[in-house]
Amino acid sequence: MSAHSPHILFVNPWIHDFAAFDFWARPLGLLQLAAMVRSHGMSVSYIDCLNRFHPKDMQPSKKRYRHGRGPYLKTKISKPKALQSTTRQYSRYGILPDWLIQDLKSLEQPDVIMLTSFMTYWYPGVQETIACIRSVFKEVPIVLGGIYVRLCLDHAKTYMDADYFEIGQGEASIFSIIEQLTGFKATIDIDVTNLDTLPYPAWDLQSSIPFIPLLTTRGCPFRCSYCASGFLEPNIRRHSIAHVLDEILFWHQAYGVCDFVFYDDALLYQSETYAVPLFEKIIQKQLPIRFHTPNAIHIREITPKIAFLMFKAGFKNLRMGLETTDFEHRIDQKLTYNEFEQAVQYLKQAGFKRDDMGAYLMIGLPGQKKETIIESIDQVSNSGIQPILAYYTPIPHTKLWAEAVGCSPFDISNEPLFTNNTLFPCQKNGLDWQILYEYKQHAGKGLNVENAH
Repeated sequence: MSAHSPHILFVNPWIHDFAAFDFWARPLGLLQLAAMVRSHGMSVSYIDCLNRFHPKDMQPSKKRYRHGRGPYLKTKISKPKALQSTTRQYSRYGILPDWLIQDLKSLEQPDVIMLTSFMTYWYPGVQETIACIRSVFKEVPIVLGGIYVRLCLDHAKTYMDADYFEIGQGEASIFSIIEQLTGFKATIDIDVTNLDTLPYPAWDLQSSIPFIPLLTTRGCPFRCSYCASGFLEPNIRRHSIAHVLDEILFWHQAYGVCDFVFYDDALLYQSETYAVPLFEKIIQKQLPIRFHTPNAIHIREITPKIAFLMFKAGFKNLRMGLETTDFEHRIDQKLTYNEFEQAVQYLKQAGFKRDDMGAYLMIGLPGQKKETIIESIDQVSNSGIQPILAYYTPIPHTKLWAEAVGCSPFDISNEPLFTNNTLFPCQKNGLDWQILYEYKQHAGKGLNVENAH
């Protein structure tokens, strides 16, 4: 091993799926690590297999939609054996393999390659990415981390050709991993318990910056039965308001970014001491910027004051976590009908229009009845906001996992591909696109489907 300052390559893998679209999706954790490594004297490179703005793409302008979203390049590929019985087309989303190979060959040979992962059923894209990397850098150690690895470690160790599997918080372990693999010992000046000591994620490594993700808070105080946030981030840690404001100003002033996307699971948590002063300071700056909340905000936390401040601060594409309007049989008790109706009125009074607001409605939950979904679509649409279907994905280490395993016609415990939400894996008859078609037809133009994963 060498003690010279190493070169670390960070890679965001392909998606293999029936459908995928860039609803403000970026590998924040991976580029946070890249920034940390770079700030400690090491050289870094970054390859994004999902890059919608790759220089070899001759029509990159067509990949840009409003507010930074857009479609990935799509290539039809063969379905994995487990999915052969499905009739839908399966595709690779992202750059062409030849482009990846050429990009890899253009680099100085790295000392370590860091690869992330996301949805558990996207693991075939990770496999293909690793295979391409191995074809160029056969002996370079590959470190695989991310959500899939943390949720399905045994599966990853069995099917992924990686040398090291990171199952903890990467910020806490990355320097020791690099030292172990290269012999280089960094003088660490970061305290991972204090988020303000972390450098801004290295968004500048991208070939284009159509938007900036913001994560003001790690962890979530709520423990929704379908969500793995509590397992992945058991503790709540927050940036200071000053740090968040400085980050927004930096990317806007240095790179001209106008769209900012909150990745928070609980943006409005303890709002009087956090969200309210943050929004007030943003308003004071009078910047031509917009904010989006694809991870949804908690409806119960919306007050007249919050609604007014969000409108004045420039929030667009405001997404709310409703899940269902069957308030008597909710799988959690974080909302009542009156609170929902009240929040919608506050938002309207603040100035938000129908096109600005959407409420996620979950479909495909264990034991969920078609009638309650139709009723929820009606109720949301009649309230003057957009109903947005969110397909349920069974996730290991969640409260609903055991029930999902019990009711699924698929072997979801051993094959993550079967948890693909477009299979409706918790319906006894499996995939039923006729039902989904009926939902869409019922809601008409008032319905959106944002399957952002």
